[in-house]
Amino acid sequence: MRRAAVQILRTAKGACVRRLPPLRQSGALAERISTGFRPISSFRKNYGPRHVFQSAMYIRQFSVAAVVASVASGVWYFRAPPYHMRDYSNNPTVPIDSPSFNPSVVDPSTRRSLVVENDQFSVDELTLPGPITKSSNAPASSQHAMLSPEEATQKLRQSEESYKVLRGRGVLRYDLVQLPSNNPIEDDHAEKLIETSLSLAVPNSITRTPETSDWMFWSVFDGHGGWTTSAKLRHVLTSFVAREISATYRAALANPSLTSPSPTSIDEAIKRAFVKCDHEIVHESVVKAQKANTKSAAAALLSPALSGSCALLSFYDSRSKEFRVACTGDSRAVLGRRNPNGTWIAQPLSEDQTGGTPSEIVRLRAEHPNEPNVVARGRILGNLEPSRAFGDAHYKWARDVQEMVKTQWFGRSPVALLKTPPYVTAEPVITTTKVKPEKGDFVVLATDGLWEMLTNEEVVGLVSKWLEANPVSAKTAFTNSSTGSWTQSFFGGGSDGGFKGKRAAVLPVDRPQVEKSQEGQRSSSIRRTQWGIGAGDERFVVEDSNAATHLVRNALGGKDRDMVDDLTVEVIFFGEGDAAGDVKTNTDTSAPGTAKPKL
Repeated sequence: MRRAAVQILRTAKGACVRRLPPLRQSGALAERISTGFRPISSFRKNYGPRHVFQSAMYIRQFSVAAVVASVASGVWYFRAPPYHMRDYSNNPTVPIDSPSFNPSVVDPSTRRSLVVENDQFSVDELTLPGPITKSSNAPASSQHAMLSPEEATQKLRQSEESYKVLRGRGVLRYDLVQLPSNNPIEDDHAEKLIETSLSLAVPNSITRTPETSDWMFWSVFDGHGGWTTSAKLRHVLTSFVAREISATYRAALANPSLTSPSPTSIDEAIKRAFVKCDHEIVHESVVKAQKANTKSAAAALLSPALSGSCALLSFYDSRSKEFRVACTGDSRAVLGRRNPNGTWIAQPLSEDQTGGTPSEIVRLRAEHPNEPNVVARGRILGNLEPSRAFGDAHYKWARDVQEMVKTQWFGRSPVALLKTPPYVTAEPVITTTKVKPEKGDFVVLATDGLWEMLTNEEVVGLVSKWLEANPVSAKTAFTNSSTGSWTQSFFGGGSDGGFKGKRAAVLPVDRPQVEKSQEGQRSSSIRRTQWGIGAGDERFVVEDSNAATHLVRNALGGKDRDMVDDLTVEVIFFGEGDAAGDVKTNTDTSAPGTAKPKL
């Protein structure tokens, strides 16, 4: 909960919560508060006199923020597992500035805690046996224990999944994990495998006989302003895309002069699917809502339009080995490929699309001339950060439609700067890459929270280190001839994760000697500075058998174990494997109760 309090602290200072209007514009305070949590990094190793943050300019805001922090953290612990509900109200705490407190002798049961008291936030110590919540008699005071390392690990792993793809068509395995900050989580994901029928089979270039293919889809959805848009995309987006691609193949194969669709026609099919899906969410929902018999039915129809979601969909064709990434918003895909010298390269497969991306700014200003505030402070109309998204109807509906929705059902007033909607589009930007299973390629798909803390190169380097400890096939059991096994160098012994010696702490990934311009792209250096985390690789650890969980752990501080925004990560491993013909749950690296394979 220290992150919740600090986020509210920053909100009180006037900072705007990501992609959301100021809190005064919404009644969903508990949902908004949980977005973008931050840690108090300066308290990590300081057990001296109590540290206090206090604002001389925003005392009134801090009073409100403290109340909200107290209420929100009480809600959080109420939703937590039963052992968070223990009542220790009769046991006093030991203040750090008390004469009886000796910082050189820390009881094993002592827990760090965040104290929210009127206009101040501070770190204190609890001599209690477990996580607690306790409200004092003062209306704006409360105290909350932080998660232990074991509890943090349990939280990280409670939604991890892993699947073995035994199709013999270039994909070996994929791992995924989600870490919620909002409740319910606003992120979502979808996976699907389609074996093409003979009617869509492309003739082999040598034998000229029809050759079927696996179409594999992986998607991550980063919701904002609610969970309904991302949940809707989980159910329908892949089907929209598969139908459009199928129709494109049928049209091409009906032409005697063609053996397969052109790359451009496949890209256009994916774009049509995205736009059609968003049209159904945003515009057709209004027509259906007008026919609804009750307001609750209208609400169910309109809610995916009123919230929003970014989407990152990947499409792999096992016959051509082409991997397409369709990006709408600011989630990101990165390819990892091993060099002959044993190092790895990180190849971005998408570009963040926000109000700070130069190409998006140019596009928006061209589409909306004479509107100087179409992009303001890096946000669309000064408010929404992603420039492409599903839903977000308040940036797409005409003003009269918004007024009608507000009058007949519910909703907020139109954005003040609204003139010539739509300002936000769901049309994706698509890239195509030829993957090389024989080289052990892998791809990481993740929502923006991962990239706020890790660079592309760090993500690829971390997966490469993970692969040495957890080879997905015999061909991925890489070693470094100059240092021996990567496992030995990475785990060199000790409780510090094995980082003993400079060589062991360096990730085996090529990094640009001169940083390329990343204007408009999410920067991990900002979060590291805010959290007080160094840029060195020595902070990283390998403790998880699920590659996605491994990335999330290291994104949230590695050895420091911090927690932040909703996170969804998928790692797809390519390679040459057996063709048993099915997809199986990898029970050793999945949380108990994991559903059957989604491919």
